[in-house]
Amino acid sequence: MSEATTNTNGGDDEIVTVNFKATQSFLDEIDDTWQGRGFNSRSEFIRYTLRDATEFPTFDRDELVALLKAEEDIREGQTMSAEDARERFGTDGDE
Repeated sequence: MSEATTNTNGGDDEIVTVNFKATQSFLDEIDDTWQGRGFNSRSEFIRYTLRDATEFPTFDRDELVALLKAEEDIREGQTMSAEDARERFGTDGDE
């Protein structure tokens, strides 16, 4: 799925193995996520996720939670028109 590569500087980096500990329930969540998002392997998903976190460090957990909530709202049909949003949040649409 991802276009991410392990090698980032033209072939000069040695590939190393990194081990970490996780609970079984967390590993199950990771596996469900990478399989559901179309990655080829757990390792590919973890590399992609770590690279993304490194390249975009200002995108924090709260923002991810807000995006997830918005996606859930959309899937459940809990949306509003732009006009309703302007009225609710007091904007005139010129901003």
